[in-house]
Formats: sequence, structure tokens, C-alpha cells
Amino acid sequence: MQLANKLGWKFLDADDYHPEENKEKMAKRIPLNDQDRVPWLCTLHEEIIREASSGQNVILACSALKKAYRKILACGASGSEPYIGHSWGEEMLPSKHILFVYLNGSMEVVSTRLEGRREHFMPITLLQSQYDTLEPPEEPENFITVNVEKGVAEIIADIVPFTE
Repeated sequence: MQLANKLGWKFLDADDYHPEENKEKMAKRIPLNDQDRVPWLCTLHEEIIREASSGQNVILACSALKKAYRKILACGASGSEPYIGHSWGEEMLPSKHILFVYLNGSMEVVSTRLEGRREHFMPITLLQSQYDTLEPPEEPENFITVNVEKGVAEIIADIVPFTE
């Protein structure tokens, strides 16, 4: 949110868009699978398109753990074809307009940060499943890697030049 405030961009927290079923599943310490995530990611893509269509830049905080998930964020349902069988040709954002910021950090650092969250539906016990699912971005994806062991101000300073 601090990055969005600094840039004057809209901030979206992907967790706010999870359907109740996903929240209940995570609260029961059951990791989400692809079938749980695809509709949620398609909804996030629609939000990005809606904001971009109105000329609004967006920061989306999202655990887009797999390359396929990032493709859905960029391409919508057409990016999910292996999972839900939609046809190509739906509205897409060119990948150059989407920068994925890979916040890279050890499980120890990330778990310490997550322990600081209050009243969140995902228990910290699911963190290992997130690391197990993770496919770090790689070429040709449009991304930068930022070390989360830095302070927030330093992380923001690392990202801002790539938004210009």
C-alpha cells in the first residue's frame, strides 16, 4: 500500500477478492489448488482491466505463485486455458504493461512478517505449501526481483524506477 501511495496509484489486495469458499478452506489449513485459484485470478484480471480502462494504474498485492497464475493475471481466462478451457481472444493487457515484482525472501523472514498480520484467514502453517507451489518468475516474463530482507522504504526505492 505504501508503494501505491507513493506513486499515486490504486492499491488492490488480492486477498480481498477471494471467494468465501477459499477463505474457509485456508482457515481449515487446507492449501488452495489450481481449481480454487483460477476463478479468483480471473476476477483479479478483470479488476486490473477495469482500472486500466479508466486510465488508473494499479498495484496488486497477490501471491501469483506459478507462471500460469501470472499469465492469468495478464491475459485473463485465455491464460487459464489448460485449467478451465476458455477460448483465446478475450481482453488482454500487453505484458509490457504489467511488471511482476517478485518479493524474494527466506521462509524465516517471510514467516516473521506474516506473524505480524492480525485477523487474517490464512494461517502461517500454510506458508510451506506456498513455497512448495512457488515457481519464481523467469524470462520472458516482465519482472524484477526484490529482496524482502530490506526495509520497506528500501524495497519501495528499488521498485519505483521500474514504474516510470
